[in-house]
Amino acid sequence: MTDGGRRLVYLDHAATTPTRPEVARAMLPYFSERFGNPSSLYALAREAKEAVEEARGRVAAAIGAAPEEVFFTSGGTEADNWAIKGVAAANRKKGDHIVTSSIEHHAVLHPCRALEKQGYRVTYLPVDEFGRVEPASVEEAITDKTILVSVMAANNEIGTVQPVAAISRIARDHGVPFHTDAVQAIGAFPVDVNSMGADLLAISAHKFGGPKGTGALYIRRKTRIGTFMDGGAQERGRRAGTENVPGIVGMGRAIELAVGEMPQNAPRLAAMRDRLIRGILDAVPDTRLNGHPTERLANNVNVAFRYVEGESILLMLDALGIAASTGSACTSASLEPSHVLTACGLPPEHAHGSLRLTLGHRNTEEDVDYVLEVLPGIIGRLREISPLTPER
Repeated sequence: MTDGGRRLVYLDHAATTPTRPEVARAMLPYFSERFGNPSSLYALAREAKEAVEEARGRVAAAIGAAPEEVFFTSGGTEADNWAIKGVAAANRKKGDHIVTSSIEHHAVLHPCRALEKQGYRVTYLPVDEFGRVEPASVEEAITDKTILVSVMAANNEIGTVQPVAAISRIARDHGVPFHTDAVQAIGAFPVDVNSMGADLLAISAHKFGGPKGTGALYIRRKTRIGTFMDGGAQERGRRAGTENVPGIVGMGRAIELAVGEMPQNAPRLAAMRDRLIRGILDAVPDTRLNGHPTERLANNVNVAFRYVEGESILLMLDALGIAASTGSACTSASLEPSHVLTACGLPPEHAHGSLRLTLGHRNTEEDVDYVLEVLPGIIGRLREISPLTPER
């Protein structure tokens, strides 16, 4: 890939992915000649309504749901907020306790903290050094006042895949609904709401080749949950607001492509991931792999370099045309160390030296070669000028 003649190696697919050409083509007519409002009654509107329902069917098929269980949102953040706050509001008479993990995305953690200010109680489960939640800790945390268990399918920073099926079984045994943030999972491994035991599941289109500003919340039938947006009767009266028809159409096409290509794409990405991990750990001493060594997303590499700052690494990589991250895109402006890495036991001074490289379907072996060629030198130069580097 080139950017104005400069080589560009994009390795931040956990933050966002390029909208695929097939997706953009599918969306385009709904900005112009097929611009109708799905809530109107004439032919132009019916055409838009049919496109929305076709996309709903595609999303449902991709996650093993029924179409009427899929509700479109403005993205993963809204879907997570709706799941958590909606269940809390609908079940306040039953209880006031929520169980989640300490390494959730802020789209889960911040709604939980907002609910705490309203008198709800939240248990933030610890994780092991690899970022995994122990199912037994969920069992121990549930009380007769627990109204929701929320544990993400896979972590956006370190790539660790959680044992959600085991966790959901425990929640179900106690009659507690289970929510999972599956934003990073679509296209990475099979996502099936039934085998995962999810009562609520959040996804976001721009993480798998779709447009930004479009997501969905799966709500299993008979799950008690309040509405999140009041207004019109869109989304069967559960989420008001005129549907983003182009975005929804794009999401339907994108998830179809992502799931259809997963059997070929995921192993290819995993092979490049493993080569990156081996190459970095072999070439750069005092480096740690963050996240589970095997139970991790196929495209995720997260390493921590001692004695250097992640922001400096990013700037030097960017100067060479490599786009990467130090963690979640939602906290990239924060000076605080990653809450995920510190929860895994990494000291703050080590967590500050983290680098996240996340691959996508456009990446090649040549991209891996380029990173392995330039990254060791960058770390070496930064350590030479770092006051933290011990004398050899």
